[in-house]
Formats: sequence, C-alpha cells, structure tokens
Amino acid sequence: MPHVRMILALHNHQPVGNFAGVFEEAYRTSYLPFLETLELYPEIPFALHTSGPLVEWLIENRPDYIDRLRARVQAGQVEIIGGAFQEPILPMIPPRDRVAQIRDFRDFLEDLFATKVKGMWLAERVWEQALTSSIVDAGAVYTILDDVHFERAGVTREQLTSYWLTEDDGRLLRVFPASETLRYTMPFEPPHSTYLHLKSLAEKNAGATVVFADDGEKFGSWPKTFDHVYTNGWLKHFCDMLMGNRDWIEPTLPGKVLEQTLPAGKIYLPDGSYREMTEWALDVESARVYRGASERVSRLEEAAAVKRFFRPGGFWRNFKARYPESDEMYARMMMVSRRLEGAMAREDADPDYLEVARRELHRGQCNCPYWHGSFGGLYLPHLRGAVYRALITAESALDDALGGRSADVAIDVADFNLDGRQEVRLENRRLIALVRPAQGGQLYELDDRRTATNLLATLERRPEIYHDAVRKSGGDHEAAGEHKVDGVLIKDDGLDSALVYDRLPRKAFVDHFLDAAATLDDLALGGDSERGDFALGAYLSRIRRDPGVCSVIMERSGRAAGHAIRIKKTIALEAESSELKATYELDGLPAGESLHFAVEINLAAMAGHAQDRFYAAPGGHPLGMLDARLDLPETDGVALADQWLDLKAELSWSTPGRLWCFPIETVSLSEGGCERVYQSSGVVPHWRVVGDENGRWSVVIRLALGPVKTAPNPAQARARQSQPALP
Repeated sequence: MPHVRMILALHNHQPVGNFAGVFEEAYRTSYLPFLETLELYPEIPFALHTSGPLVEWLIENRPDYIDRLRARVQAGQVEIIGGAFQEPILPMIPPRDRVAQIRDFRDFLEDLFATKVKGMWLAERVWEQALTSSIVDAGAVYTILDDVHFERAGVTREQLTSYWLTEDDGRLLRVFPASETLRYTMPFEPPHSTYLHLKSLAEKNAGATVVFADDGEKFGSWPKTFDHVYTNGWLKHFCDMLMGNRDWIEPTLPGKVLEQTLPAGKIYLPDGSYREMTEWALDVESARVYRGASERVSRLEEAAAVKRFFRPGGFWRNFKARYPESDEMYARMMMVSRRLEGAMAREDADPDYLEVARRELHRGQCNCPYWHGSFGGLYLPHLRGAVYRALITAESALDDALGGRSADVAIDVADFNLDGRQEVRLENRRLIALVRPAQGGQLYELDDRRTATNLLATLERRPEIYHDAVRKSGGDHEAAGEHKVDGVLIKDDGLDSALVYDRLPRKAFVDHFLDAAATLDDLALGGDSERGDFALGAYLSRIRRDPGVCSVIMERSGRAAGHAIRIKKTIALEAESSELKATYELDGLPAGESLHFAVEINLAAMAGHAQDRFYAAPGGHPLGMLDARLDLPETDGVALADQWLDLKAELSWSTPGRLWCFPIETVSLSEGGCERVYQSSGVVPHWRVVGDENGRWSVVIRLALGPVKTAPNPAQARARQSQPALP
C-alpha cells in the first residue's frame, strides 16, 4: 500500500525590539490557538522552532503556554528544534558567534523543556556550505532547507524523498528538504489539496518523507488567516484529514526519521535561500529583468525540466550592498564582536559584564532589520533602533568589564564601516560619534550612551520593485481605501504621491550649496537644487588630541555655484560632554555675491506623529510634532524632544539663519501592505552667505543631547510600546 511520512515543522518568531502588542497579538491569534487545536489531536506530532526573543517573551508574559508546550514535549507529541538564540542570518555573523548562539540556545531549550535538542532552524533558510562546520561544532545534528536548495544542486523533486547528508571539513550534517508546494497549499488551499499532493507522492515513492516547514504566524496572524484557520476550521479539517488517512499518511518527527531511515545520499548545496528572498536581494531594475526571464522560462514546454537550473536572482549578502544602512549596522556589530573577542581573552575582564556584553551582542545580530522583502524588516525604525540599542549596551558593558569608562575623551581612525576608507570615531563616557571624511565629512552615527540610542539610525528613500504597483494605484481613480494592485495591498489613498527618492544619505552635517531660489520642498521632495559638490565629496582629514578635547579637522576645495570654494569643517568632542561642536569656516567666497549655504542634519529614533515627540523653539515653545514641516524666517536653534525615550537633541548655531524642518517618510511594504512609515526628521539651517573682506564666513553648530527634563509618562510609554503600528 502507498505510504508517506509527513513532518510538520513550524517556525514561530518575533524579532528583538518588536512592540509588546505585536507579540501579544501573534500569541492570541496564532501560537496559542495552534497549540490548543493540536492538543485535541495528540496522535499528530509536530516539530516546533520558537526563536529566542519569542521564547523569552513567552516565559515572562505567558508562562502557562510554556507549561502546556512542555507537557506536549514530554508526551512525545512535540519535538523542539533549536537554532541560533537571537535568530541571526548565520553567514552574517562570525563563526565564533554562530557556534555560541546555537550552543546557548540548545542548552537553554534543553533545560526549559527537559528534552534533547538535535535540530536547528536556519533563519530565512540562508545557506552557505561552510555553515556546516559551525552548525555541527555547535552540536546540531540536522537542519531544514527548502527543496529549491536541492534543485539548484541538480536534484529533481522526485528524488527528494528523504533527508540528505552534507559535509564541510569532515563534519557531517543531515539536511531535510521542505516542500515549496506545501508551503503554498497550507493553509491557503483546502486540506484536500494537501491530500492529493501526498497521495501523488506516496504512489510514486512509497515510504517517502515529505516536510512542511514554514512560519507559524501564517496560521492565524497573517492578514485574514485567523478566521480561515480557526473560525472556519481549516486546521481542524486538516487534522481530521490526517487522522482519517493514517493507514497511509504517517505524521512523524525529524528525530524519528533520522532513527528509522537512511539518508538519500550525499549532496553539496549552493549558496542561497528560499526563492522569494533571492529576488528581494536584487536592485529594482535587475528584479524586473529577473521576473521577466523567470516568466519566460515558466512558459517553456520543458519548464519542469529546466527550471531547477534557473539560478536564483540574487544573493543574501548583497542586502548589505543594496542598503548602506544595513551595512552600517553590520559593521557596527562586527566592531562589537571583535572587541568582545579581545576582552574575553583578558584575565582581568569581569566575567559578569562580559556575559552581559555577549548577550546584547547576540541580540544586536537578530536578522530582521538587516534586510527587506515582503516584510517590513529594515524599513521598521523600531527594529533598527533595537539593534543599535543592543550594540550600544554591549559596548558599555565591555567598558565596565575592563574597568569602567574613562573620564577622558578618545579619538581613533580605522575603516569602521568596512568601505575600504578611513573613518573617525570620537568617544567619551556619554557619546560615540562616527564620521566619514571620504563621504562629505558626514556624521553617520551618533550614540547617546545614557539611552542607548543611535540618533542617526536613519534610512534613505529609494526605489523598490513594489513601487510599480503603487504608481499604478495612482492612476486608478475609482479605487478608494485599501485595495490591491498586482497583488500588492495599497493601504492609503494617494500613496503614489509619496514616492520620493533621495539623492543623498540622510545623515548629519551634510553640506549643501543650494540654488538661490531653493525651497523647503526642494529638499523635502528630493529636488535637484544642489549647486555644490561638497555633500558627497571627499574631505582631507586629520585628527587632533588636546587636553580634554578631541577633534577631526576636515578640509575640501570644491565648486559652489560656479565658484572655487574651500570648506574647513571641525567636529570636536570634549570629555564629560554630551555635545558635539561643528565649526564651519568657508573661504574663497566671491566678493559682493551671496551663496545659499545649508547644513543638513537628520535625526532618527523618534516617532513622527505623537504628542510626546515634538519640535521646540530655543525658549521651549512647542513648534509641532516631528512629522510637521517648519519654514522659519530666522532662528538660532531648535530642539527635538522625545518624552518616551526621555531624550532631547538641542541644535544651535552661532549665526542666526532660516530653518527648514521636514519628515522623511518611506513608502514601504510589510505584512499589512504598502504604507507610509516615518523614518527621521530633517533639520536644515541655511544662510545667505556673504564673505568678509577676505572672502571668509564661519558658523558654529552645536548638537547637544540630554534628558527632556519632563519625566516620560509611564502609562503613555506602555501604551506606545503595546501598539502594533509603527512609530
């Protein structure tokens, strides 16, 4: 009689830094009802991976769920799958951190559930062959990848009837292929569709093992799935289908398959991830070409035979090349990881603080903010903020592990952002500032150590492939409210009007010479009003150490409105100060002629449309929320306050000038559809600069960080934290 083994494997995950309300909603709509339903079917086993951030939340907030899950484990119904503790993309982190994260989580889970953990979930199924050594060295026996990984190695789907062996440096790892077909039928098609697929497999390959492995959130938390899966009974109908066909469908667990069957053979898998991820990693134009080519291949008569040789569109690591903001987080993470490695080799390092640093480093490696696809990921500012919060906290713990932070100020030069050029790091006990002289002399990271906040965790507005659908929605004048275009849910009317793309990084101390008639809209809407070559130009730089103060001095000779101009820009930090001072000295200004000079400073980590996040005049008078536009005729400063973070950034300049302020909002895609997301606020003081008798002009800009002085409202903070909406 035809027979097939079926492994049900779920991956439940919430990223570090996600809102408590999102955790709670996913628990209520997915994690709990799934477990409650399967408790009614103790004969149906399933494997479960729950990521570290989610397990920690469940232990603290829903311990009864952990108890119920432990009971299912002890009854033999559930096999716990491990992984890397804080759900990093493994190729993104050093081997030492891979092994540590996998081992830590295995030990944690074995203690929590009193069971042996043999398997590991590979985040986003991002695979590189060298991972085999790290996974095996960490004690894992098997992992699960998609069937497309195997197809790209030349294996047909008909051959995917069991697990396979792979090897690196003499280490052997068992790898299960997960079915893409089941990933699309479950739970979106009636259970009979899965029945027919399993029947076909059983008839062709009696005794075959088939694996369903996918996100647990699709069973209730994805849009419109709760009613389908639970209210309308899809999951119960599915379980009934399995129970009614137990004479030929054998629900089983990965560990039992390893005990009872032999591997299909040995295989070496090419680098890759699941099919959709390879497309998301491409730039927009390449993605369009790839989609067209993929469609042409699918129309070929021999499509089924040749499709497995159609290589993936992109490579996960190139998310770091496509999105500089991702690369900045990655480089910062590597900086902390290397420092931790050095500290752990020192006998005088405090082990308790080292453990704090290690834990926070691992949290800062959580994968979600490092990439973007059909989920918000990198575009979600609270997730980027959480990564930086963990890394800054780890850095402070390392200071404490090595005897505490110095009361002095330090300056260092190295390739901190891994771009092949030298950057400058200024640091004291209150601030860390990173400057890139070779790219406009910009300040690209500013860490407030008190709140563990990077105020320059900003994001550029750039084209995305799904913007094609947003543009089409603008031409559909009959559509109102939420509607779909080419399968993309458009959440807001008029969203196409927000498709604005930036020409420059949204960082701080970005130097502009603008057209004389330039307006607030020109900068806010990405207009081409630039008349100088300083914003991205390379500055020659040198550092200076004086008692109690360190400075980076940058100079550039360039062009502005047809004139040869020289800028000397000095960024200084004093010991025990929470203030950066930027001194601008312009030389070579044309006699009797004014030039329009502006300094752009973008600040992030704050919400846009919230009463407790606002602009304030130098005297403290509120000027509007942070998503407001301001066009002030003359002022010598402005403050951005965030009462929830208890953080205020005060900007002042020695020569009064006009001021533009505007929000940076992206049009980005997440599970809920396409919508506007506030990323940062642009603050741009600007002047009509006229040189003195020597053709010179100067201004000093101060950026000071500190508490708001009005204590944040705890109830309001909790409410903000529980909201599933973006900040």
